[in-house]
Parts: sequence; structure tokens; C-alpha cells
Amino acid sequence: MKAVQIIARGKPVFVDAPKPTLQPGAALVRSLRLSLCGSDVRHLHYLPDDRYPTATGETGHEMVGVVEAIDPQNGAVQPGDRVLCLAPDHRAMCEYYLAPVDRLLPLDPSTPLEHSVQAQQFGTVLYAARVLPDLRGKTVAVIGQGSAGLWFNFALQQRGAAKIIALDLKAYRLAYSERFGATHTVHNAEVSAVEALREINGGELPDVVIEAAGTDEAIRQAVEITRMGGFVLLFGVPRADTMDGFPIFAAFWKKLTLQPMVGTIDDPGHACTRQALDYINSGAVDVAGMITHTFKFADVFEAYELHRIQDEGAVKIVIDMESE
Repeated sequence: MKAVQIIARGKPVFVDAPKPTLQPGAALVRSLRLSLCGSDVRHLHYLPDDRYPTATGETGHEMVGVVEAIDPQNGAVQPGDRVLCLAPDHRAMCEYYLAPVDRLLPLDPSTPLEHSVQAQQFGTVLYAARVLPDLRGKTVAVIGQGSAGLWFNFALQQRGAAKIIALDLKAYRLAYSERFGATHTVHNAEVSAVEALREINGGELPDVVIEAAGTDEAIRQAVEITRMGGFVLLFGVPRADTMDGFPIFAAFWKKLTLQPMVGTIDDPGHACTRQALDYINSGAVDVAGMITHTFKFADVFEAYELHRIQDEGAVKIVIDMESE
């Protein structure tokens, strides 16, 4: 089968790899659609040196496909079913993926595949939102308005936040923010984030800040823009294992609660991902509104680069594994 492998930092290539062999408790899934997220940028460019070359299929983990074979054949999923496939090892950028049976979620056949695949990231956002404090009457800022930030806008609206303030360095991304629930936007490439937030919020900084970008700059900014005694959710995947210049004294002095949140794969019964699928299937969210680009599998390297540089109006990029 054809698969992607990162042979050195920032250097993905296509390789011919053996088609996976069916194993007990697993399913052989033929890939139909994948979409890219910020963690793919980390795998391509920021893993420790000894992680390169990566395993075949890396990097890709937001995937839907069709089950070609499964062992055992007595569960909720059968051969021929289309499924959302959870792939936390990031090895799904390939034509076939071997997945544990308990990581397959059946899809509604009436929902477009490029919509269904978005439930993976949406589910991680819903899972992370569980650790947030009571948001009723509170002001929340979301740093980064890629797809994760947009999903957070929606989740915060559902949880009753009074103000949802979206921040991004790219003006075009802010154009999507209010469609997903933001009440205000700040283009902090042109204005001081602190001053803009105080102006919006009656002189006060936000009660809660969600960092959904993963860059060093965004992580530092999260500490800067949170009020005394506030709550910071660290959601964006950090680019590196360590970070210079983290404002530890500011976090200490402000008495902030800093809460990283990952590990959706451990969510019992994948409840949050199932909830995400329900939202998407019902039409409660404008999932089509964030999908800006679709690439063939043959052009995935161009897609990776566009996702990294955030150009050409890119928000969510889909890889169509069926297109020639």
C-alpha cells in the first residue's frame, strides 16, 4: 500500500508499505478521508530528533474509512461499514489502517464523509471542555481560530459563557469566529490583546483563557491575558518538548490554574466523540463552514505545507483518499 513516512524533520515521502494483516480484536480499514490538525505540524517539524524517521503512515490521525475485514464479526461494526477511526498513533496517512475494534465508531450514511471526519477533533474539544469551571456569566478568551478554536467557540456557547472572545493573528480566520459562537473578535497582530480585551470586558481581563494554537507565543500570551485567579486551559499541542521564556512568575503571582488536557482516547465509550458525531449528524453545527480546502492523497505534502503556513484562507484541510 501507499503510505506517508517522515524520513527527517520536515521531509515527508511516499513509501510502499505492506498492507496490514488482520489481527484478533482489530479491523482492517480502507482510508476514505483524512483531515489535518495542529498535531500533524508537530509530528512533521518538531518531534525529538530520535523520532525521525517515523513509522509508516505518520502523520495522520483524523480518519474515516470503510471496514474491509474485522475480527471478530459479531459486534456493532461489520465489513462494509463506514466508520470514524480513532488513530492516536498518527499512523493513518496511508491506504489501509489496522485499528482496534473498540476505536471504530459507525457513521451516519447520510452525513458527508468530510463532515464526519471532523468529529475526531470536535470530540477532543468536548472532552477538554469537561475540565472547565462553571462558565455561566463568565468571559472566556480563545487564542487561535483554527478548527479547534472554532469548536471551542461552539462548546463555550453551549456551556453558557457570557462573552466568548476570539483572538487570532490571521484576520481571515476571525471571519469564521462568530459563526461558531464567538461574541467578539480581536486581531491581535494589529492591536494589543490586553488592551482590546479590557475594552471589551469593562476594564477586566478574561476569567478563563483557552490556548488552542500550541505555539510558544500563544502559550505565553495565555498567561498574560488571564485575570488574577483565572483559569487557563492548555489545549494546543506544544511544538516542542521544552519551552524557553515561559512566564512562570506571572502565572505564580496571578495564582492561575493551568490545566493541560489531552487523552480523549481514554474517554469511556468515546462518549465525547459520539456526542460530536451527533451534533454533526443533526446539523446543529455548520461543519461545512470550516472546511476550506480538499487535496488528493497524491498532493498531501502541499496540504501539509499550507496547513503549516496558514495561507490561502486555510482553516480545515481534508485529504480525499479516493480521488485520483
